[in-house]
Amino acid sequence: MRIHSLEHQPAEGPGKIADWAAARGHTLVSTALYAGEPPPALDAFDLLVVMGGGMNIYQHRDHPWLVAEKEFLRRAIDAGKPILGICLGAQLLADVLGGKVFQNPEKEIGWFPVTITDRRAPFAGFPEKMNVMHWHGDTFETPPGARLVAESAGCPRQAFVVRDRIVGLQFHPEMGAVHVADLAHISMEELVPARYVQTPEQLTQTPADLARSHAALDSLLDELVRTVAVRG
Repeated sequence: MRIHSLEHQPAEGPGKIADWAAARGHTLVSTALYAGEPPPALDAFDLLVVMGGGMNIYQHRDHPWLVAEKEFLRRAIDAGKPILGICLGAQLLADVLGGKVFQNPEKEIGWFPVTITDRRAPFAGFPEKMNVMHWHGDTFETPPGARLVAESAGCPRQAFVVRDRIVGLQFHPEMGAVHVADLAHISMEELVPARYVQTPEQLTQTPADLARSHAALDSLLDELVRTVAVRG
């Protein structure tokens, strides 16, 4: 399968998604939107992943490529492409699908548990609860026609799915200890003490069950790939 990653800043690449693709023999190609690279042609990929970023979805003046990205996502959705959006990627999908994106009452930065409230496909491989990395100040309204499938104490809308092929995750299952350390290094100004904001020391103390979240991500990606095979 041909996997394509849309990236919004250097520190938020595909992470463990790249490991999954290599282990399965899939190809993975990335587009650096922040560097002015254009989105790919729709016939150039089978599965699209839309990564996170430190900007907000409505910062069109500062990041004019967001406008073109949203239009590209609309075309990819209309073309029936399976899509996984993570953090900013999930917010972009929610916006394109008609859900509002707005400030969450709490910033959520650190290793905190999420509860999977709907474990039907494509979330059948997820445990009921697992610790994952969070790094966001905004959140999304569940888009029309979507199922809300996860929540946390700091944010009641953590994941949605549309027609079992479009998935938005507010949290970061693709991140490991190295990715978090890199992000913390360039984003120290965001670590202002708050109820759901951990210290730099806490961020480096990765949870013992981190492998479970990576395995859950693998199962989700496998399910999305299966939708490609079903469509033929």
